[in-house]
Amino acid sequence: MGLTEILWQGLGVFFTLAVLSFLYKDNPFYKFAEHVVVGVSAGYFVIILYYTSLRPSLFDKLFLENTWTPTTGHLHYLIPLVLGILMWTRFSKKWSWVSRYSIALYIGIATGVSIPLEMKNRVIEQVRGTVLLTDFAWSKTGMLGLPAGLWDVVLIILVVCALIYFYFSKEHKGWFGGVAKVGIYTLMIGFGASFGLTVMARLSLFIDRVQFVNNWVSLVISKL
Repeated sequence: MGLTEILWQGLGVFFTLAVLSFLYKDNPFYKFAEHVVVGVSAGYFVIILYYTSLRPSLFDKLFLENTWTPTTGHLHYLIPLVLGILMWTRFSKKWSWVSRYSIALYIGIATGVSIPLEMKNRVIEQVRGTVLLTDFAWSKTGMLGLPAGLWDVVLIILVVCALIYFYFSKEHKGWFGGVAKVGIYTLMIGFGASFGLTVMARLSLFIDRVQFVNNWVSLVISKL
């Protein structure tokens, strides 16, 4: 590895340590790293959006490739171009009201597109995966050595208990309150598992950074 690569990796080590320095207290090194990350990320995504969205979906439709010669078959693409330009009036106190039309149209279209997708992916598919018993098999061994089919039934019961907990039209007393309490425990287990997974993912990132710093230090020492 040459000197240039070592210097670039050293810059990565500096920013890693600068960000981790926030564990001690807020300091100028952390603020500098934070501003650099935000600025670089913003610039990176602007370039990515231009080459993956704005250019192929708009400019290449209105003009011939690598030229400013207008095309004749895609003039309707001028409509989103004008609406996009109108959004920039948001930065003007006098003309900011014009941007409301573009924003309202964008939100309306995005809502109409996203609601069916969200219902399908987050509701219908989740319900399907819960009640279809696709892994129902008494011959398969599941968690704790019990049949996999049994755990499918337990999953459905726990999901129903969790849903009953959110049913507030009936007072949570008696057997109904007991079922709702099981639902609370189910939710706590689910949230705990999600939190544990998040912690493990963050620890994995931290370990990767520590190994990166250690490898760089070892490399620098070997070059001395």
